Amino acid sequence: MITRERENWLRMLFIWQGSVLHKIWPRLLILLGVSIIVYHFHGHLFSYKINLNPAAFTLVGIALAIFLGFCNSAAYDRYWEGRKLWGSLIINTRSVVRQVTTYLHADKYPSHEFAKMAIAFSYALKHQLRKTDTTPDIERLLPEDVAIQVHSANFKPVIILREMASWIDRAHQEGHIDSITKMGIDANLDKLSDIVGGCERIANNPIPFSYYVLLHRTVYIFCFLLPFGLVDSIGWMTPVIVMFIGYTFMALDAIVDEISEPFGTEPNDLALNSMCITIEHSLSEMVNLPIEKKIIRAAMVVD
Repeated sequence: MITRERENWLRMLFIWQGSVLHKIWPRLLILLGVSIIVYHFHGHLFSYKINLNPAAFTLVGIALAIFLGFCNSAAYDRYWEGRKLWGSLIINTRSVVRQVTTYLHADKYPSHEFAKMAIAFSYALKHQLRKTDTTPDIERLLPEDVAIQVHSANFKPVIILREMASWIDRAHQEGHIDSITKMGIDANLDKLSDIVGGCERIANNPIPFSYYVLLHRTVYIFCFLLPFGLVDSIGWMTPVIVMFIGYTFMALDAIVDEISEPFGTEPNDLALNSMCITIEHSLSEMVNLPIEKKIIRAAMVVD
């Protein structure tokens, strides 16, 4: 995810990183070429004059803008919900580790073991959502026997959550925490389970494909017909205006496609790496675990 301070208005016009221009510039160049050709031949296709009234483009443009706004809202709702879920993940992992650190003082159940499981849980969820390899993080954070169980599972965060609950239950059975405290910790574990389910709901239920097809077709047909509707009224400015309108619609189309899958690795997706590092850093401090230098360095790097 690109995180940067706002630049002044002039520099904002030329920012490349974090914009979608790198995705759509070939299409814009094609649109510019078509517009120049249409202007050169004054809207004629072979021997036929294509007469398109600008008023028709006004009506279609308004409808297209409304539909783009709807799709953008639907995509941003998914992004916003993903951000809230991962914000809750940070809060709830801190809360449950604080409870364990405060109320459990048995040497047999050191709190740093539980904290490492909570950290591994966040990394496992990130890897599941991004479909990446969990091995390095799981092996460095979990005991070997637990790591083997996690590796063989399809839903790794759920297995780690089960191990966290079993760890708490064993401490309760041996009398190291009372039933009321156990219920409070279980409530936070339930919240972590809700977060996993919420993230899976977003990842496994995309915006219906028919919306993308309709939006994509409408945007590009509109943009490539637009020069024929403007050439008689604005003349040599046709390529410039068409490029500007095309950039607006094509860029919004690309943004909708990008933010509708918030757990990916594109520049405007959620910063899951940074949030996992935040969880690891803060939980390690809570249980007095040494923080690896590579974690501190990674915290300074943008996803």
